[in-house]
Amino acid sequence: METTRFEIPEHLPLQKSPSVKTESFKLFVKNLDAGYNNKRILKNISLSIKENSATAFIGPSGCGKTTLLRCINRMHEMTPGAYSKGEIRLDKTNIYDQKVNPVMIKRRIGMVFQKPNPFPTMSIYDNVAAGLRLNGVKDKKIINEIVIESLEGAGLWNEVKDELNKPGMSISGGQQQRLCIARALAMHPEVILMDEPTSALDPSASTKIEELVHELKKHLTIVIVTHNLQQAARVSDYTAFMYLGDLIEYGKTEQIFQNPTNELTERYISGKFG
Repeated sequence: METTRFEIPEHLPLQKSPSVKTESFKLFVKNLDAGYNNKRILKNISLSIKENSATAFIGPSGCGKTTLLRCINRMHEMTPGAYSKGEIRLDKTNIYDQKVNPVMIKRRIGMVFQKPNPFPTMSIYDNVAAGLRLNGVKDKKIINEIVIESLEGAGLWNEVKDELNKPGMSISGGQQQRLCIARALAMHPEVILMDEPTSALDPSASTKIEELVHELKKHLTIVIVTHNLQQAARVSDYTAFMYLGDLIEYGKTEQIFQNPTNELTERYISGKFG
């Protein structure tokens, strides 16, 4: 999937993602504890996530997968009673440093949620353009280029190019989820977090999202939370298995699924609990 790149205007300080796959790390989580009020959800989590790769967080419900994802995007702190301590770095930036603007972090780290959530009163076109306009981009030519590029990047352009003025809610659920991905891509993120992005979709739509993950990780770093072990095995390069707030095992997906080193991982992968 090839798309035309362009220069981002200077007044919109976004980050362009590299186009060449590297073996460097993009995200660093160190000694992260997080929870709500007196309930501890994450227990001293540490891991590093490779750039231009797909990493899956797996584990039974309530193990902390989504909380970890929300901490990486700085959404966790928006929940009343939420707390976190430890360190998360995006490249060399500690995203929780008081000098760091959370809005800038959210531009660099996009988020796709479990259920498609297009803006209900906006057209397909305006859904993708919304973030750009909120960030002060007024040049219609630039907006148009980014919208087209983002829809192409989400594998949706050919399906909606003749109906861009239709409501975002008028297309199928799978298309809505890819529209949400296009909306995230429009901000030129370096990382995209996906929280069970196919759980509300039919098998055909799920397959398209999985194919899209394989394309996107050529240019971006993808982190995906999934309960579907087969999906994790298909789309991810690395897998982290979590249980009751602990990171039990983390490594290359092939190793985790074929030769886990922890008995608890083996039991979960083999379906003995979950």
